[in-house]
Amino acid sequence: MTTIAFIGTGIMGKPMAENLQKAGYQLHLSERRSSAPNTLKEGGAKTFATHREAVQDADFIIIMVPDTPQVDEVLFGAEGIEAALDASKTVIDMSSISPIETKQFAARVKESGAAYLDAPVSGGEVGAINATLTIMVGGAETDFEKAFPLFGAMGQNINLVGDCGAGQVCKVANQIIVALNIEAVSEALVFASKAGADPARIRNALLGGFANSKVLEVHGERMVKGTFDPGFRIRLHQKDLNLALTGAKALGVALPNTQSAQDLFGLCAEQGGQDWDHSALIKAIESLSDHNIRGE
Repeated sequence: MTTIAFIGTGIMGKPMAENLQKAGYQLHLSERRSSAPNTLKEGGAKTFATHREAVQDADFIIIMVPDTPQVDEVLFGAEGIEAALDASKTVIDMSSISPIETKQFAARVKESGAAYLDAPVSGGEVGAINATLTIMVGGAETDFEKAFPLFGAMGQNINLVGDCGAGQVCKVANQIIVALNIEAVSEALVFASKAGADPARIRNALLGGFANSKVLEVHGERMVKGTFDPGFRIRLHQKDLNLALTGAKALGVALPNTQSAQDLFGLCAEQGGQDWDHSALIKAIESLSDHNIRGE
């Protein structure tokens, strides 16, 4: 049986790991940071005190943690997995982190003989639960093919987009599009509401036209109902847009609307909304417009 060490069982990681377990894979979980979810332990996952112990006898290591420093710690920290890596193992980082540092991580991991894929995802908690994630992969084609059955247990739209680091570049591009779409839907609903129209009816009408999008469908409903439990947290989208803006500065690329979305997320954070779902960007537009579409 193929064994997967899965490190990072939070909002996204837990359902991803559950779907791998349902597909018949043996899971090894690290309890270095927190206790492993009971659902995974009840399903037969083995737990270990450290990351290094968890990956010792694993064929694949999947990392799903919040940011670049956490990936660095998992790989190369005091209790990191580097010392346990060899040519029999494949490291798959499914976190959303810096493309530049991803290339550095990949080069160092490959020195151990292990393979490395960066494979960030899109689709949010719903996609993770339903195994419908979009998975954007960077790495060698042979390593991608070897890992493809694992990806198939977690997602549907699975693409190799280039060498190591390209998956993270694709994810940053994805987050730019999602953020700007959230901003557009927010502005449209606030405009419609302040003009005297029912934002729920406006949203329903727009779902049938060229303005339709997944953001209008899912997040538009959250905006209308005011249900902003994450989901995907604002602070994590801020992190992703910071990667975009930092990269754009280094490349000499103008991203004016990305900066606008980042500023609006910042307004939400100032209101204590770092852990709101990112659809709550509408609260920043409402604040600037002195108008709440839900009449609150």
